Amino acid sequence: MKLELSRVVQGCRLGILTGLGKSGQHSLELPGCLLYTRCATVPHLTQDTLHTLRDLPSVTQVSVDSLAEHQEVLEEFKEGVRKFAGLHDTVLFSSLHDSANTSPAGHVTNKTVSVWGSGGRIELTANRFMAIQAAIQPDCYQSMADGETWQANTSRKRVRKAVDRTLAHLDECLVLHQKSQELKQAEIFGVVEGGDIMEERLRSARETAKRPVGGFVLDGFHSAAMDQDVRAQLIRATSAELPPEKPRLVLGIGRPDEVISCAEAGVDLFESFFPFQVTERGCALSFDYTIDPDPETAGTSAPTVLELNGDMAAVKKLNGNGDLNMTPFEMNLKDKRYQDDFRPLVEGCGCYCCKKHMRAYVHHLLVTKELLGGVLLMLHNMAHYLGFFKALREAIASERLQDFKNRVLQCGEGD
Repeated sequence: MKLELSRVVQGCRLGILTGLGKSGQHSLELPGCLLYTRCATVPHLTQDTLHTLRDLPSVTQVSVDSLAEHQEVLEEFKEGVRKFAGLHDTVLFSSLHDSANTSPAGHVTNKTVSVWGSGGRIELTANRFMAIQAAIQPDCYQSMADGETWQANTSRKRVRKAVDRTLAHLDECLVLHQKSQELKQAEIFGVVEGGDIMEERLRSARETAKRPVGGFVLDGFHSAAMDQDVRAQLIRATSAELPPEKPRLVLGIGRPDEVISCAEAGVDLFESFFPFQVTERGCALSFDYTIDPDPETAGTSAPTVLELNGDMAAVKKLNGNGDLNMTPFEMNLKDKRYQDDFRPLVEGCGCYCCKKHMRAYVHHLLVTKELLGGVLLMLHNMAHYLGFFKALREAIASERLQDFKNRVLQCGEGD
């Protein structure tokens, strides 16, 4: 695996990650995202339906918490999750937790971490964690970590203990990694912890960078309790301590505004659980990420996607549904205002849903709880999200990042 950087603009690292997978023939453009799955499948979508989308990431993310209870089956199968789940040709990255879920805290010890499957809590020692990874047979995976320092008011002593534990877990994983035949071609990513304490973040980054890891996972930034400016400062300082030739993946960040902020702080890779969360709310991503191709034409271009849709105000509010989890980047298609709306979800969107169906129909599917509603929404939301990342890379390449940022953030501003 090799990271080739082409330029850095406002802190954003534009480049390509090459040599991925056992064959070394896959690559991933940066900044980019991993393909989100639950139990090795994209929610709501079959493999064939999924591959109607263009520009799918070459790296698929699976999580230990969704696969741990299937360890015995995978060990008996012997050929890994990729073949077991019938995945198309893809690179596998295995993370510890599914960021779309909230796991109970207070179940980490010096020797174990806990994950939560459908049957409840599963306690993992380093030996069991590595045995599960060997059964999954990923191309890359994160080491075990104590990531429970994201909660507000976590003491300095607790944060220090989390960093120490995470480093100890990494050392154990590295020893077992060297002995594993199934993982001999895999890359292990070290996890950087430290909560919101700068000193501990820097210590964690420096110590992790001393280990023979293929990349870095920045954990503990997913809490809404952490101020976005504080998060950006911590990530920027942490990134400065990490070798520039190795990729940085941040966990738990999905909102477009937070993605841009973290990319500016030096993050290369993100998860893509956000479209799934939006789909589960019965919402459609509808923020605008287009910028004028020529600065001289600013103000004379055609109306933006959201202006054509007449949804600028709607995107800025919660559509009166009281859903505090809803973000300003989506529209609530369960709302009655869409029952007679015969336009596509987003005018100009090229996804199957927007080309073939209208808002009123998706609204009908959602209120009658038809499964097709989730399928169509997931197709649209994934297409929109992947389009956002492609536009981000193009903005960096053309040195129009500030214009791109302004366009996206105006959708996220409240009244």
